[in-house]
Amino acid sequence: MAFIVPEDLYYTKDHEWAQVDENIVTVGITEFAQEALGEIVYLEMREEGSKVTQGESFGVIESVKAASDLYAPVSGTIIEVNTALLDDPSVLNDDPMNEGWLLRIEMDTEKELANLLRAADYKKLTNDK
Repeated sequence: MAFIVPEDLYYTKDHEWAQVDENIVTVGITEFAQEALGEIVYLEMREEGSKVTQGESFGVIESVKAASDLYAPVSGTIIEVNTALLDDPSVLNDDPMNEGWLLRIEMDTEKELANLLRAADYKKLTNDK
């Protein structure tokens, strides 16, 4: 199956996407992750104001198949959580790349973006699976 992998986003090896707008990073899971998880039934995330560190867990996502940690693509402070998903995580099944965004982080440093994958590298990663 071909997954949509927008060129303007950054990606983690753990299948989160990151959209950067100056120092604000919107985070979600990729279509690849959603497909691998299957029907998503539960979501738990840290609260607004929490500090996160690149590569460390900021929450848990559960599906009928498995539970997985969610990892921060950058270090910083969570400034917004998509609370609608906490009430209805099924939105992630239909639209993980748009309405299914998880949270927004005010990043500490842009230097960490160099540790993330660009679209071409992420496509290689998912094609190798």
